[in-house]
Amino acid sequence: MANTKVKKGKEKKKMKGFGSAVTSQVKRNTEDLREGRAVSLEFFKRNAWLIIAIITALIGVMGLRYRTKTRMSEIKTLNRELQCAESEKLHEKAWYMTLIRETELTRLTTEKKLGLRYQEEPPVVIECEGLKPNSKQ
Repeated sequence: MANTKVKKGKEKKKMKGFGSAVTSQVKRNTEDLREGRAVSLEFFKRNAWLIIAIITALIGVMGLRYRTKTRMSEIKTLNRELQCAESEKLHEKAWYMTLIRETELTRLTTEKKLGLRYQEEPPVVIECEGLKPNSKQ
């Protein structure tokens, strides 16, 4: 038991040594900050590769974000153009289908010699004095 007490006492002394080293380092750092020596030339010399790597990574991330935003805006404009083109395609298809039906009907009427033709003007309703247009006389 006596040995364990001695060991605990030595551990406490070591801990005090570690704590005092940390506190002295913190005091030195705060003094350096107050005197303006926190970022010295030696700091940059020691950490030059790390600083260059961090700056390169930041520039790369900014470039990636810019490229992503520009491509997203390009995608939005292309989607709008696509919707307009699809709408126009449907309109043209409907117009084409009406023309096909009309030409097919005229071809069939001439082939069967029915004597029918496409009327350009709407029908005219003629009213007589004694008759109403909707009557069945």
